[in-house]
Amino acid sequence: MSPLIESYQKELTEAGVDEAGRGCLAGPVAAAAVILPANHSVVGLNDSKSLTPKRREHLRESIRSAALCWHVAFIGNDTIDEVNILRATWMAMHESIAALKPQPRFIIVDGNSFIPYGDIPHKTIIGGDALYASIAAASILAKTFRDQFMEQIDLEYPEYGWKKNKGYPTKEHLHAISRYGLTRYHRKSFGPSGRQLSLGI
Repeated sequence: MSPLIESYQKELTEAGVDEAGRGCLAGPVAAAAVILPANHSVVGLNDSKSLTPKRREHLRESIRSAALCWHVAFIGNDTIDEVNILRATWMAMHESIAALKPQPRFIIVDGNSFIPYGDIPHKTIIGGDALYASIAAASILAKTFRDQFMEQIDLEYPEYGWKKNKGYPTKEHLHAISRYGLTRYHRKSFGPSGRQLSLGI
């Protein structure tokens, strides 16, 4: 596995940003922002989806120790229903950036969708979490912190299998919705809700 690119540009302090949970039926959307130092010690960074849970957890601690600053923000399902998932994702990204100290002077974002944060220049990069170290770090933090949240609420609603499916539309999750209905953590008004409605909910 080739090492990732350390930064998109060299002149300005740069933050990498990524999200987790956009395609879920339940739970929040999470976004992380990370500023890594030029000569950080985090080895093995990559897109969080390509890593095992054990490896993600190891890297989470390495990132938190090595980063100049980092933050993870959640936007809950009620707000997602109010504003739609895309706007909720941008809100989470902006909250995570706002919490960084120092503030970045350039932002790189995984994907192709972002709205400007203040007057800070940015670049969206499709597949950026597998190309740039700071975006990969953000993807790992967003994923692990959101997974941890879903495992916690699984204790409240174990029949939905969130400890394993993390709120994604697996067969097990859809069957539980069909049998038990929606919980207070389910999203009701975007995308996958059509699949819920098709079950007669």
